[in-house]
Amino acid sequence: MGSSPRPSQRSDRLCCQSRVLASVGTFQQSRGTVRFGPFEVNRQAGELRKQGAKIKLQEQPFQILQMLLEHPGEVVTRDELQKRIWPTDTFVDFEQGLYNAIKRLREALGDSPETPSYIETLPRRGYRFCGSLATGPSHIESIAVLPLENLSPDPEQDYFAEGMTEALITSLAKIGALRVTSRTSAMQYKKTDKSLPQIARELNVDAVVEGTVQRFGKRLRISVQLVYAPEDQHVWAESYDRALRDVLALQSELARAIANEIQVKLTPLDHARFGEARPINPEAYEAYLKGRYHWNRRSGEGFGKAVQCFQQAIAKDPTYAVAYAGLADCLSLLGAWGVVAPDDGCGKAKGLALQALEMDPSLAEAHASLAWASMWHGHDFLASEREFERSLELNPRYAIAHGWFGFYLAMMGRYEEAYTEITRALRLDPHSSALHYAFGVLYWSGRRYDQAIEQYEKALDLEPANAMAHGFLGIAYLCKSLHEPAIGAARKSVQFSQGASSFVALVGETHAAAGDSDDAHKVLGQLQEVSKHGYVTPYLVARIYTALGSKDEAFRWLEIGYRGREALMVFLKIDPRLDALRSDPRFGDLLRRMNFPS
Repeated sequence: MGSSPRPSQRSDRLCCQSRVLASVGTFQQSRGTVRFGPFEVNRQAGELRKQGAKIKLQEQPFQILQMLLEHPGEVVTRDELQKRIWPTDTFVDFEQGLYNAIKRLREALGDSPETPSYIETLPRRGYRFCGSLATGPSHIESIAVLPLENLSPDPEQDYFAEGMTEALITSLAKIGALRVTSRTSAMQYKKTDKSLPQIARELNVDAVVEGTVQRFGKRLRISVQLVYAPEDQHVWAESYDRALRDVLALQSELARAIANEIQVKLTPLDHARFGEARPINPEAYEAYLKGRYHWNRRSGEGFGKAVQCFQQAIAKDPTYAVAYAGLADCLSLLGAWGVVAPDDGCGKAKGLALQALEMDPSLAEAHASLAWASMWHGHDFLASEREFERSLELNPRYAIAHGWFGFYLAMMGRYEEAYTEITRALRLDPHSSALHYAFGVLYWSGRRYDQAIEQYEKALDLEPANAMAHGFLGIAYLCKSLHEPAIGAARKSVQFSQGASSFVALVGETHAAAGDSDDAHKVLGQLQEVSKHGYVTPYLVARIYTALGSKDEAFRWLEIGYRGREALMVFLKIDPRLDALRSDPRFGDLLRRMNFPS
């Protein structure tokens, strides 16, 4: 990865016997930039680059190269060169000057007069450019950013390279006319041996961005190259050396440069989305990247570490809005898992999301964070829906917002709308374990258990340690009265959540449903002990009692959950595990008080 031409590119330049067809392109392409092999000539800047690295070339050799590229495949005569570059009023010997200029040009291109790849000599007549000009940029409408390679000797810096990859993907995704592959899809190809054309075919994209990133204290060096994948053809490359505090501006600069190279027109809205990137505290940015790294691991341990990292980022830079949104999302999910009490999880998440929006009202991530937290805490469903819609208005390609909105719609019993939103999310991020799990919840809530199980299994194929997918797989098995696999899945959810009480409660529910009342009561006893020093979700305790046939106890715990703003009460309207309670007037009363939209 990086600076050397790929094998298929080198083989394309072994011979220059064939003429360059007029349809290949002209020197006027790409705003005065022309590419051939690993080289790139920028007429406006007067620069020759190889794989992004500038090559020193004097004025006269560069002018010759320009003339030859203006007429690819055609002879540029000695007389034409003399009139343009060595006019009669100069005091330079033309023959010697031309010989020296051609020699320097060939040296810069690594070319040979005996076996030319680019500059062919026609004795006593002139010279001809015999290479192939690149035409890939005009066909690029979709792109994938492969994981940037960490060049730091410290492997623990992998989080930084992964974070920069995700940031570049996010920046490019702001361009309305460009389809950008999601982070989870791109991360499959970390350290892959597959060729770029093969990767592009699998991801269904026209071009691939690859590169390297390296930290030097408070400085950053990033080198990227853009490859037109069907022909494995180098299009553009550049290296950037910046202070870490300017990294946000660098991300926008990179995205704009790539957009310019592939001739994607930026609309006024695209320009507004890039906006003015402010300097960032390097330590805050580093902590934020670590937080995203751990968040993306989707585990109980990962969320805990992510919370610490986002808190560090905020402490270093109290105006860093996306860090507030990241912390809000972590606390919301910890609240939804029942790891922390409602006010400490989703309640605090709402406050953090509102703080983020005070700093940046146009931040789509913060609107989605507020919507998600509002759904779980206080059950302000109408406000939640408004915030989801605003988030997607600001960033229609935010897959997480589509997925969360679909989950919300499923909880409201609006299954067709939910299906549409989660389908959109999966189109944007087809390899997301969390989105397949969300699809499973949709099918489960609609009583389509076989399809739910299929989606949970897809989620686990992508992410075997997904505790939520294991837990809901167990619940789906329960709904089919498959008690043995249900108990096995529930135990795995406990394992991968590091013993979260909500997943322990699922084990108790599976035992109760299987008729093992003694084991179910043992779990209830364990949960009572946990409640002395931690949080236990009343909603799942109510489900255990429902499975045991103890309706009065089930309603008592549901009432506790309602009064305590319990997050999982959002399942009340659609949960098949509570069907045995629905005919009771107390259930209808509780639904009315929950204020589910009609």
